[in-house]
Amino acid sequence: MKGKAVKPVVELLSHTPEPEKTVALAAKLCYSSSDIEGLRGKIQAKDQGDFVNKIMGLGHFSVLEHVSFTFGVEGVSRALTHQLVRHRVASYSQKSQRYVSETEGFDFILPESIKEDSACAERFHKLMSDISDFYGEMINKGIKAEDARYVLPNACETKIIITMNARELLHFFSLRCCERAQWEIRRMADLMLQKCYETAPLIFKNSGPGCLSGPCPEGEFACGKISAVRQKYSEMLDKYDRLN
Repeated sequence: MKGKAVKPVVELLSHTPEPEKTVALAAKLCYSSSDIEGLRGKIQAKDQGDFVNKIMGLGHFSVLEHVSFTFGVEGVSRALTHQLVRHRVASYSQKSQRYVSETEGFDFILPESIKEDSACAERFHKLMSDISDFYGEMINKGIKAEDARYVLPNACETKIIITMNARELLHFFSLRCCERAQWEIRRMADLMLQKCYETAPLIFKNSGPGCLSGPCPEGEFACGKISAVRQKYSEMLDKYDRLN
């Protein structure tokens, strides 16, 4: 088998130019009799931050929908993307198993819990190899990729482009950065959050799992690690600030 275990890569491909200025302009328009050109002159960098902080504090999140971010993601599993597409307010373009053949061997995601058990890891690798070989045999017999793909596992690596607006990203991070989220999508969400914070720190400075700014929204299903979770995200963003 030519495939191998891989790790995630998240790249911010594009975003709305000057996202925080756009949010401030949209919010200012709601409370001003001035025309748009006049508002542009009023939104200066010096007061832009204070205004964005104010509207975020007020929960005026509709203006965040004017700002979007597009990510390129690879090194993630089909198990992850099955969860991801449940987030409806987003656009997705994913590598097709119908049109893209895996005859060269597919990469896959190996969970740490399996990797740490040598016997399970060995059987896992063998199973991936067996599936890959059988897939290739079917393709060689003339079976279409759209049918041969039925044997491919949830572990199969995929690539996907994701576009979300800032409001939906805040919601996405509140759910998928949570300790109760599945580990792989949580890892991807953390990488996406870091990219967002780098680009628009005023919008995303308090972003992350729902417990960062209040009680755990999971109620009786809480992970019980609220202090450690808050410290993790505080340190993650502080580390970025120090590097920049």
